[in-house]
Order: sequence, then C-alpha cells, then structure tokens
Amino acid sequence: MCLGIPGEVIEVLTDRPDLARVDVSGVKRAINIGLLAEEAVGPGDWVLIHVGFALSKIDEEEAKAAMEFLESIGKAYEDEIAALRDSEIL
Repeated sequence: MCLGIPGEVIEVLTDRPDLARVDVSGVKRAINIGLLAEEAVGPGDWVLIHVGFALSKIDEEEAKAAMEFLESIGKAYEDEIAALRDSEIL
C-alpha cells in the first residue's frame, strides 16, 4: 500500500529550491517540492508527501487528521515511516 503522509516543512534548501527538509513524525528528510512551484512553500507549511514528492499543500488541521488516520491503520503506516527513514534524496 502506498500512502500520502503529511510533513511539516522545516526549511527550503537555498542551493536547491526544488527541495525542502520536512519533519514527518520525527523523521527529517529532503523531499522534492517542484510540483508545488506555483505555490509558495516555506517553513511551517504542511505538505502531503508521496514517494519523496510533495503533492499538495495542506493546512495543519488536515495534517493532524491525516496523521491520526494513518496511525490508526497500523502496519502500513509503520512500513511507510520505515521506508521514509531509509530513504534519501541527494
């Protein structure tokens, strides 16, 4: 199962403006924000992430609701967090 997971933007990388460092349940990773080029994305914003790409900007309330749901489904969520923890965008 592939999930879209909310993450909070910590910073947009100055040398790679198509990448942002995000925090997803304590896991910090660089993700590609290029698909959101027409929207301003910055620290404190929430994005929905799938396979290393931010698909959309969401608000904090929507992010919390999504996280509660994802945590409730158990193993699929745990697998997705483990995959995120093991991934890296160079």
